[in-house]
Amino acid sequence: MSEPQTIAEKILSSKSGRAVRAGELTVCDVDWIVGTDASAPMAIDYFERMGGTSVVDPARVVFSLDHYDPASRPNTATFHERVRSFADRTGVRVFGAGEGISHQILIERALVRPGQLLVGADSHSVTCGALNACAVGVGSSELAAAMLTGQLWFRVPESVRVTLTGIRPSGLSAKDIALTLVGQFGGDGANYQALEFDGSAIASLSMDDRMVIASLTVEMGAKAAMFPFDDVAAAYVRRADIAAGRAVAAERAVGSDAGAEFVRVVELDLGQLSPQVSMPHTPDNVAPLDRAAGTPIHMVFIGTCTGGRVSDFHDALGALQRAGGRIAPGVSLVLTPASRAVLDDLRGDGTLAAFERLGAVVTLPGCGACCGTSGVIPGDGMNVISTANRNFKGRMGNRTASIYLASPAACGIAAATGYISNEL
Repeated sequence: MSEPQTIAEKILSSKSGRAVRAGELTVCDVDWIVGTDASAPMAIDYFERMGGTSVVDPARVVFSLDHYDPASRPNTATFHERVRSFADRTGVRVFGAGEGISHQILIERALVRPGQLLVGADSHSVTCGALNACAVGVGSSELAAAMLTGQLWFRVPESVRVTLTGIRPSGLSAKDIALTLVGQFGGDGANYQALEFDGSAIASLSMDDRMVIASLTVEMGAKAAMFPFDDVAAAYVRRADIAAGRAVAAERAVGSDAGAEFVRVVELDLGQLSPQVSMPHTPDNVAPLDRAAGTPIHMVFIGTCTGGRVSDFHDALGALQRAGGRIAPGVSLVLTPASRAVLDDLRGDGTLAAFERLGAVVTLPGCGACCGTSGVIPGDGMNVISTANRNFKGRMGNRTASIYLASPAACGIAAATGYISNEL
């Protein structure tokens, strides 16, 4: 009888053709190889220096123009041309300017599936674990090797079980849950570990919620984060298949075995949590939101891969309307949908028009202002509240700005009042 395995061990065993355990080194076949305009140009350079002329399987390779979209400098325009030219030669797929963030598109189109192994040269590729996949961030040289061979070596990560229980209070967002975990683990408390989520509260989390939580596990140092493939996830995939005109097929969920070995078990009762904020200048500098109450805000950013989905904009607009229904004098509100599909939905349901009437700036779908390489940059000394995932000095393009990370609702209230408030 085989020894019990975690989800990470099962997926990596399946992809390596042999049973593997945490701590072992193994070579795995990779299902998805994903680059961005920030990583693919360097990966292409490595690929060509390795002697590569064609990728192992163009159907498994995807590039996304999301970090430098739209190109604001000659060199970033050159990055885009480099990616497009390589794609034309090799037949790989490119999610073009304005289509959105790579992992957002892969999930919303249900291209990534349960039990698959994805490597992405974007650390937040771990987001795809929301669909019961093992998704890990890699460097450009590793991406090049995978493009050339279809394989990559891994050290099988130890696993941490995160059990979510209780009933989520009204006003508690997925961002608050994620920030609570980041605060508890610290910036490297889950270093090279796989977080496996379970518990009775999972069923109450939408796919948007799961993507937010999975994405932010990187800020704890995690190698991967995996949610179960339950009824919520199955319904999400079914809708995506129908929308794409694909045959709807039953997916095989991957779950850990009874008796599987976890290096740590963390239990979180959602009923005991409260809204949180990440204070400048590290994501794990987490505190209750009321500790930052009264802090003046000059720029509000709602978007990117941890806050740019339809539900996020609905939450932000609702909070803004309840707090007065206008943007406070001296505050700029910047919106960046995570994908074109999100943008279309917001346009269709009137949310986008409501924000635009208030004077919000709407940018092309993608990463936007999150990493300071595209979109609106805060001015000197500004305080920013953001739904994004990082708040290091200079993260948004100005080292003198101070960035607070919080939920879409907290951002909406700050846009209306001009300061951080815990009155959600």
